[in-house]
Amino acid sequence: MSAFDRIARTIGRATTAGCLAGRTLLPFDTNPVPGDWEHVTKVDPEDAKKLPIAYPRYLEHTDGISVGGSADVTETNTVETFRLLSSVSTPAFHEPSAASHVTEETLSASAFLAVPQVLNGDDEAFVGTLGTGTRFIREELAPAAVEKLLPSRVVNRYGDRLAEFLTNWMLYSAVFEAYVIQNPDSAAAREAGVGESDLLSPEQARDRAMAAERYLGSEVLYLEYSGTYGGSEAVDILEMTAPALDWTRLWYGGGIDSRDKATEILSAGADTVIVGDVFHRIAAEEADLASSFVADSEIGTSAHPDRIEAWLEGTADVADTAAVEYLSTIPSVEDPAGAARDCLVAGVTAHCVLARAETDVREAIREGRLTDPAEMSAVFRDDYHSRLEARLGPPGGNSSTSTLAANLLDSVCLRTFRESTRSPQSDDEPSVSFPAHHLPIEELPR
Repeated sequence: MSAFDRIARTIGRATTAGCLAGRTLLPFDTNPVPGDWEHVTKVDPEDAKKLPIAYPRYLEHTDGISVGGSADVTETNTVETFRLLSSVSTPAFHEPSAASHVTEETLSASAFLAVPQVLNGDDEAFVGTLGTGTRFIREELAPAAVEKLLPSRVVNRYGDRLAEFLTNWMLYSAVFEAYVIQNPDSAAAREAGVGESDLLSPEQARDRAMAAERYLGSEVLYLEYSGTYGGSEAVDILEMTAPALDWTRLWYGGGIDSRDKATEILSAGADTVIVGDVFHRIAAEEADLASSFVADSEIGTSAHPDRIEAWLEGTADVADTAAVEYLSTIPSVEDPAGAARDCLVAGVTAHCVLARAETDVREAIREGRLTDPAEMSAVFRDDYHSRLEARLGPPGGNSSTSTLAANLLDSVCLRTFRESTRSPQSDDEPSVSFPAHHLPIEELPR
């Protein structure tokens, strides 16, 4: 062995020792996943899973947002989801289900990239998926980034080495989630090859969690029941696993739809609960309430939020809504029913504002006051922007909320213009790249 090789190996061992010291001996937390996150909302990019229009109001209460899903997720709808979440101050991270879903845009929008490793699945889920992702980064993502960032003369001479370095840097900076999947009937289990015989006892789960922390260096151990509540079985696993972990975060996901379930899981030792399905159910609920209000109200879509709140209190059972279910899973929300009422009023009001704008566009076209979509802002849009902005975000608003309101109005109004004039989008028509189809606005209340 040459002197250079010995020096290189010594440096490598010293670096490894430094990492171990940082995790175990130093008096500060080196895990990049925040330790104070108690609640993470999982937002699925799948087109069929809508976000409520008032989604910034809901997501301001959660600690983190996970973007990812197990079915019908594409590069396009993943990017679109991150664009929607740019209106929210809560940090969002990317949990891709395929390597191709990772793009320059998703990387720049993510607080971190979370790479799954299924501890009780088949070899493809554990090694193959990571290998596929590594190859994609090494052969496509990293070289493309190098070519974009550096002059061609540098790329021609050092491109391969720089791409290799960037590949290693991306993987080093990624967060690894070690999954224990305990619901064999879930989509996640089917993707990972987890059957009944692969389910783990509390002792087995603890042992694999310790291996994930100490050997694999996984930043997160994720106990996944995927759509069902683990109950006493999950509690047993968490109570045995939590004391065995020191640096790795312990997360739980599956069937959390109440304060009692969230509290039970956190008390058993989980650092964080993951909630997803119930959040997406709010979208249809919000749209249905808006339609019911307009049908019951004599003033239709012109209602003031106070009128909507009074109707909601007298007609709907707020305590039995998905909005309350979702907000009750967040420990920091002291009054889930009150917060849900505020969010639902905001959502129904937003539906009414958009519906009124849609009506105005049709009337302006019919009366000959609007013949060019570029004129829409001057004709009416400014009348509705501030009303919509006030309902979408937290009190006081911000520039992101203002942009969201403008994009929503433009999307609805341009769609209405094309439908009313029966004309396709022209080259000189204002372009709207805002992914409004992820929100429940196909049938606004009339």
